[in-house]
Amino acid sequence: MSAFLELDGLTRDWGAGTGVRELSLSVERGAFVVLLGPSGCGKSTTLRLVAGLERADAGAVRIAGRDVTHAPPSARGLSMVFQSYALFPHLSVAENITFGLRVRRVGRAERDRLLAQALETTGLSGLEGRRPAQLSGGQRQRVALARAIVSDHPLCLMDEPLSNLDAKLRHAVRQDIRALQRRLGLTVLYVTHDQTEAMGMADRVVLMKGGRIEQAAAPEVLYERPATGFAATFLGAPPMALLPVTALPGALRPAGALPPGAVLGVRPEAIALAEPGPGTLAATVESAEFLGAETLVYLACGAEAGHARLIARLPGRGAPRPGAAVGLSWPAAAAHVFESPEGPRLPVSTPVSPPTPSHRMSERQKDLLP
Repeated sequence: MSAFLELDGLTRDWGAGTGVRELSLSVERGAFVVLLGPSGCGKSTTLRLVAGLERADAGAVRIAGRDVTHAPPSARGLSMVFQSYALFPHLSVAENITFGLRVRRVGRAERDRLLAQALETTGLSGLEGRRPAQLSGGQRQRVALARAIVSDHPLCLMDEPLSNLDAKLRHAVRQDIRALQRRLGLTVLYVTHDQTEAMGMADRVVLMKGGRIEQAAAPEVLYERPATGFAATFLGAPPMALLPVTALPGALRPAGALPPGAVLGVRPEAIALAEPGPGTLAATVESAEFLGAETLVYLACGAEAGHARLIARLPGRGAPRPGAAVGLSWPAAAAHVFESPEGPRLPVSTPVSPPTPSHRMSERQKDLLP
């Protein structure tokens, strides 16, 4: 299937800043693609280059097979939803939604039809006469979405549209956006620094770092098989722990020759706690957080493991009290090996370790419970 949106070697040089460097990306029609990364990685710059709000120093932008690299925003056939909503405070909901249609001199009957459809789709029916100041944050964002819908453009760009909402409202609007995108068949390029939004909404996540693409894949692939140490630690809450390979006991150490700075990563849910012993990594419990369905246990390793700190995610309750000595282990299949803390993944195997102890505490460790 040919790409609907193509970025080919896109570059924007900010001098001392990061900008975007030789970025290439293909997005299929109807896909929901999220640009994710830390502040300053180039994700918003990429979106603005696609929108025509920034000029590319090199490379090309093609939409539906048409080169729009030097076309003005109005000629690119796309809509955009901004972080700040960008609503006119003196206009009503209906007037804000149809503003672009008026500028394009769309007839009254067609405007009314598109408005009614957008109001129903976004759940704003009955609010069309209100001003933005009379709306909640979630309702204002729905107005911005409705304005994008009536534009009838197949490509929609969204620049951190939920960052001004509280956590509960973000979750609700996130579901609304995804449902609308699927119902209307929109192609969406969405920018966020929030990995929960990215993992929960995207068909494909494009993780960026330093103006370049670090990894682009389905959310489950990024989580289960990160391409670099950076991708491994950026995705996941709590993040993956990285340990020097040289600090691991033999049963947990990857097989084969590895570079001196190689590290092994393991997700918190894969770490099991048991009594210290052969084949386990010695650690001390620092604290624990009971979160209802799970408990996060914060652990510190000794000098032989580089004073590494890890977090184990255990089901339910039952973490040992602070100060308790424990042994850590994990299944061989859960180990990820990287050339360095931010380097590429290494194609190595981990030997089969002894059976991983249960997350349930031994009788001796139960005595350590607070």
